[in-house]
Amino acid sequence: MLLIAALNGGRSQAAHPAVPASAAELAVAARGAGEAGAQAVHFHVRGPDGAESLAGRDVALAVDALRPLGLPFGVSTGAWIIRDPAERLRAIGQWTALPDFASINFDEVGAAALATHLLGRGVDIEIGVANRLAAEELVRSGLADRCLRVMFEPREQLLAEALRSVAEAESILDAGGVTCPRLLHGVDATAWTLLDEAVTRGYDSRIGFEDALTLPDGREAPSNAGLVRAARPRVAALDAPGTS
Repeated sequence: MLLIAALNGGRSQAAHPAVPASAAELAVAARGAGEAGAQAVHFHVRGPDGAESLAGRDVALAVDALRPLGLPFGVSTGAWIIRDPAERLRAIGQWTALPDFASINFDEVGAAALATHLLGRGVDIEIGVANRLAAEELVRSGLADRCLRVMFEPREQLLAEALRSVAEAESILDAGGVTCPRLLHGVDATAWTLLDEAVTRGYDSRIGFEDALTLPDGREAPSNAGLVRAARPRVAALDAPGTS
């Protein structure tokens, strides 16, 4: 089972002082997460002002900081960072240092064009599927068989509602013949329960400050590495023969 550490997301250090922002902080967090058992990391690039960024210089600083670690890493391309689809594509087209993979939410305008562009430049794509609309768009795009994985990431905070969204998206992907690897993760109230659900389904998952600020017992997590360490025994226990 692949376990990805999602290092920061949209959270700032106001949410937790250990949330990484700068390239140097991302590298330290990624190293710690890898030592704790994460096999890859995902992060949102920040500019000098601390805001999320898709600018080529900011991405290059992060890529150059993480590349020596030898740990696969990917970045967000969220539409909220640059709201105009053409401007977003133009900014990403100016990247000179490329991550191993990029996350693209397929319920966002311009997702298929962006995925096609990055695939053409040799960047792997993980498809964010938050709902049935994203699943339908992925099937229509015809890009699923070229992607690294589909990432189910329901936004609902009630577990039953989150699982309903996942089931709707799964049925659409199944009907569309989408067979690429699947990852399931939650956020905040569903982070740990959906990690457990991912393991029982044989899906990959992720954990980190983007998805949770607390450990399974409710205590504040000390770091991204601390979240990964808390996840590893749950994965091992649930993944053991005869437990699922």
